[in-house]
Amino acid sequence: MTEQRDGAAEDADGRVWFITGTSSGLGRALVRAAVAHGDRVVATARDVSTLDDLVALAPDRVRGLRLDVTDAESVRAAVDAAEKDFGRIDVLVNNAAYGLLGAFEELSEEQLRDNFETNVFGVMTVTRAVLPLMRRQRSGHIVQMSSVNGVVPGPGGTAYVGTKYALEGMSAALAAEVAHLGIHVTIVEPGPFRTEFGGSSLRWGTPMEDYAKIIKPARKIMEATHGKQPGDPDRGAEAIVAVVGLDKPPLRLPLGSQAFGWIRTHFESRIKELDAVEELGSDTSFR
Repeated sequence: MTEQRDGAAEDADGRVWFITGTSSGLGRALVRAAVAHGDRVVATARDVSTLDDLVALAPDRVRGLRLDVTDAESVRAAVDAAEKDFGRIDVLVNNAAYGLLGAFEELSEEQLRDNFETNVFGVMTVTRAVLPLMRRQRSGHIVQMSSVNGVVPGPGGTAYVGTKYALEGMSAALAAEVAHLGIHVTIVEPGPFRTEFGGSSLRWGTPMEDYAKIIKPARKIMEATHGKQPGDPDRGAEAIVAVVGLDKPPLRLPLGSQAFGWIRTHFESRIKELDAVEELGSDTSFR
């Protein structure tokens, strides 16, 4: 049986969470879940006014701070304020991100770079700001919000899938680097959740007729299922809080039955592909 850590092991007043992108979706649900578990939370967003109701949940345990992951100065200021107010950061959740869909040629250079700036380099900036604190503490847990698409690619996802693949690779390597310092890393891979990912947070490339047969059906499905996704953000947040409480947390945590099914099917396909090309690709040593 997997051991559960004491929910207040890091501090008598509970863990201190630092969560990016808490204006909506899973980030917002995570703030509520952490507060319900008696922990303290630094909730961040670009528009701090969206956090008023979260702060009101427990004014003595929740701080709402402005943070734009693409602005290193605002990141540093928020991390400094968190340390000043609560003295530590036990759990960092890199949740701020957005979807960019469309065929590769339909996406502009600016769109591609902006998506990577938020979803990859923004995560790196926040993580680099928090790591020195966790290293001094010799403890901490970094939760990287990836996606089922960080494992399973699909047409129309060249930008978003690319950012999540980058996040997964970076995070797996980071986990190996910081484990001896008492710092855990968990990559969360949600399937479809009822958030604004498929709505106001989603951006698209400029349609091109040559890709219409591939992209139009995917877009129709995305639009038709928005608001009907099976994943409940509150239940997803509870699963994340639970995994943070484990004595030996996993490196990866898919969320939702669809995520598990899609990932398992993907890896089964990869094994078949590996077997099919082994004879061709393996015999390449010097003779």
